[in-house]
Amino acid sequence: MLSFFRRIVNSKAGVFITLALLGVIALSFAAGDVTGLSSGGGGLLGNPVVTVGKTGITAADVRKRAQDEVRFAQTQQPGFDMAQLVRLGGVESIIERLANALGLEKFGHDQGIRVSRALIGSEIKTIAAFQGPTGQFDQATYERLIAQRGLTDAQVQDEFARSIMTQFLVTPTVGASQVSEKLALPYASLLLERREGQIALIPAAAVPAGAAPTDAEVQKFYAGHLPRYTVPERRVVRYAIVTPDSVKAQATPSDAEIQQAYNGNAAAYRPREQRTVSLVTVLDQKAADALAAKVKSGTALAAAARAAGLEPRTIDKADKAALATQSSAAVADALFAAQKGAVVGPIKGAIGFVVASVDAVTQVPGRTLAQARDEIVQTLTRTKTADALSQAQNKIDDALSDNANIAEVAADQKLSVATTKPLLASGIDPDDAATKPDPRLAPIMQAGFAAEEGDTPTIVALGTDGGFAVVGLDRVVRAAPRPLAQVRAQVVKDVVAERQRNAAKQIATQALAKLDKGATLPAVLAQTGVRGPAPQRIDTTRAQLNADRRGVDPTLALLFSMKQGSAKMLAAPNNMGWLLIKLDRVTPGDARTKPGVIAATRADLGRVIGQEYAQQFTRAAVETVGIKRKPDAIADLKRELAGQGGNQ
Repeated sequence: MLSFFRRIVNSKAGVFITLALLGVIALSFAAGDVTGLSSGGGGLLGNPVVTVGKTGITAADVRKRAQDEVRFAQTQQPGFDMAQLVRLGGVESIIERLANALGLEKFGHDQGIRVSRALIGSEIKTIAAFQGPTGQFDQATYERLIAQRGLTDAQVQDEFARSIMTQFLVTPTVGASQVSEKLALPYASLLLERREGQIALIPAAAVPAGAAPTDAEVQKFYAGHLPRYTVPERRVVRYAIVTPDSVKAQATPSDAEIQQAYNGNAAAYRPREQRTVSLVTVLDQKAADALAAKVKSGTALAAAARAAGLEPRTIDKADKAALATQSSAAVADALFAAQKGAVVGPIKGAIGFVVASVDAVTQVPGRTLAQARDEIVQTLTRTKTADALSQAQNKIDDALSDNANIAEVAADQKLSVATTKPLLASGIDPDDAATKPDPRLAPIMQAGFAAEEGDTPTIVALGTDGGFAVVGLDRVVRAAPRPLAQVRAQVVKDVVAERQRNAAKQIATQALAKLDKGATLPAVLAQTGVRGPAPQRIDTTRAQLNADRRGVDPTLALLFSMKQGSAKMLAAPNNMGWLLIKLDRVTPGDARTKPGVIAATRADLGRVIGQEYAQQFTRAAVETVGIKRKPDAIADLKRELAGQGGNQ
């Protein structure tokens, strides 16, 4: 998480964080993070830290955003606090992102660009967290969720408008870049550069462990590595589930309802006739007359049509109404009046003239109520179940709006309330690592981690059958290290492993010095006295390095930063020991005969340059509208936040 904040702080203009703001807003409600939204009003009430004209960003805006980011970071890195956010430059990063968004919005308005309420509404409706049990946007759910986060509808719409404006302005700039082949050639040739060398591991596990750690060593190591033994924040969540089965009594259709449904759809159950027909549409009437005459004289409709450069269309087993919909009423009337095998037409159609043939006639027998009963029951049950679930949700929603707690809701709706163990956001119980998390609890735990203590319970959709859960946060178990007595055995192992890694590092450092003097890798390994795997050959290009879907291998990346004949040392993954890398040969690449590589390189460079253009555009737009920062107010805010430490 520290690297996460450093990446934000080191971004040139924060424009791409701003560009992705719509996605952040959407995720903020789904995952419980509200870093995408500010509860400030964008005015100059309170203490402004950034101003533009009569609007600006207040200290309250930044404070709220900082608190949200710290809470989110704590779910990933226990112990992270506000002081660390300030120290890593997080406050400046937040202000930069907010200022860029505000500046781009003002610049867009100055150019006459406006974001319609219809577009804002369509974006809001795509957020899954605002959807009800039917999968559609639910106004009550939306209002409840934004109220829980201290937001108003106007504030949410302002944020979306600002984000959409940023997309309007920045997205075309990102894509407006082209790179010449001459410029791309040296970079493309670098991709074809080949490097050959050797790699060997000095395994820590092969180094003698030494004497058993003393109590003092164990205590010191434990105190110095508390995060390693810290259990992340857990939450206890109470929930009650409403499933289709729980409304089964209300969803079972009565005999009267079944009879009514049968009578209301009588046409579907009476005997009827279906026809399979072939149709050819001809734009010219004379051509249609000629085609009809040819078919009536004995040529198959399909053959005659293809000879005229036309393709017949077949409609299989359609009743008259369906056929009229797919052709026209006149065509359907003529075909249902004809006998099997007859040719009709030309008939004036919606477009051109239709020549058709009756290929088959199927008699569909009628069905009595007894025969159709099962089908009707299934249809009615689905409809009544959806209605019952919707009514139950509305009643629960009304009760929650009146500040009912989960126990009161469950009692009123005759639901069972369950309580989870203290679980991580992933649903894992750190005290029971052998048991896999229940996938059914995933949306429930997400809602639990989205809530704050004292929040009103929320309704969460479960699956696609219309079921949902009422979810309330029971309590938060803060991140804390396990007592030493509980983890002593693990600490002892870690002390020994640390000794072995340090000893392996010393051996690898000595071996590296010998390699630098010209010794061969096999000879140096033999002199270490540590038994490890034999050296491996490396032979790869930059293109192969970049193509690995698992990401760039740090070892190979180091190989491409070395001089020919040199050696380097690198920590092995998973603290396995230390790697020695020897670069034997460098073969330069030449992309002049590889047009595909040049084209791909031009595209990649274009994207990079486009990003630079967007950053420069954002900087220029912000300067143009006259964004002003208040250094004294920012400094005061940083001091205030730094003093909060872990007391968010």
